[in-house]
Amino acid sequence: MGTLRGMQAPPPEVLFEDELRFLEAWDPGRRPRGFRMTAGAVVTFVMGSGGEALKLPKGAAGKKKDAPQSLVISPKFVGSRALVERSVVTLAGERGLLLVGEPGTAKSMLSEMLAAAISGTSALTVQGTAGTTEDQLRYGWNYALLLAKGPHPEAIVPSPVLTAMRRGSLARIEEVTRCLPEVQDALVSILSDRRLAVPELSGNDPHVENAEEGFNVIATANLRDRGVSEMSAALKRRFNFETVPPIAEARDEIALVKARASRMLERAEAKLEVDDAVLEAIVTVFRDLRLGRTEEGYAVEKPGTVMSTAEAVSVASSIGLSAAFLPSDRDLLGLLPGYLTGVVTKDDPKDHGRLLAYWDGAVKKRAESKLRIWQTLYELRGLLER
Repeated sequence: MGTLRGMQAPPPEVLFEDELRFLEAWDPGRRPRGFRMTAGAVVTFVMGSGGEALKLPKGAAGKKKDAPQSLVISPKFVGSRALVERSVVTLAGERGLLLVGEPGTAKSMLSEMLAAAISGTSALTVQGTAGTTEDQLRYGWNYALLLAKGPHPEAIVPSPVLTAMRRGSLARIEEVTRCLPEVQDALVSILSDRRLAVPELSGNDPHVENAEEGFNVIATANLRDRGVSEMSAALKRRFNFETVPPIAEARDEIALVKARASRMLERAEAKLEVDDAVLEAIVTVFRDLRLGRTEEGYAVEKPGTVMSTAEAVSVASSIGLSAAFLPSDRDLLGLLPGYLTGVVTKDDPKDHGRLLAYWDGAVKKRAESKLRIWQTLYELRGLLER
């Protein structure tokens, strides 16, 4: 395991090492093949224990001497428990799991958490891009050894997928639909046959890499990328699809934004000193523009950019960092228009006009209702035009 010291973005197997160690000992029930803990314990790791302190059963301490005796498991995913349960069941079988949804809906984070709990590592990952090659899903070669010895097993450079096959672990493929179709199709035989042929090493007997028990694939795909590189019907049949929706309740999104921004500030050795009212305003603006309507039922024009929870966390964190490292007497709310403009106007210049229209509609109506924070925001409209 790694250490948190000096690590900018610790993977979940490091960040939640105590929880993972505890849950391995906590539930002595039947484990799916290749799982480090029971399916129920994996769900508990992702969804949390609801504030309850779980206790190790008698006799479990001897199996995991370094595990804490009692622990509250923190919630890590805001969403449907049923979705997480279906995902775990899929990974216990022999079909891949494809998490789809709008950008910023925590698909990647969910895949990381599942891989950490089930396999003990989330690092066996391929990032899908237009430049991803088939070698990155299968294997490459150490050309120095290849020249010295010719085609030889030692000269193989395994991809994360092949490494997962050898270990009986989960492999993660991020944004699979950004890979070219011929690259994606390298997964068809791997997911279907659970083996990978290496024809370069085949003599009289073909060289085949067989997947160990526990191997499977978690892929993610953004709905905004639909049509970039459409998956073949053959590959689709080898995945169970699960749609990860945006957070349904505003209060849950506010709590998540506050928690994530606080964690970001902690890594910077500072405290999040942003009022809850400001955080609520940030989330409200993002939700209004994401949904195309306000909580009061007013229609607003949605910008072309994705107003995701992840972007809301970024804005809240940036305002918190400004308060921590550039302290002044100014109202932190005055920073919101600038950061919001940066988020909204990424793709389409017309989105700036849509943001101004939102200010002249929804923000103005709330200001006229004598809601103080919205009065202040409406007074800051001029900052959007700079």
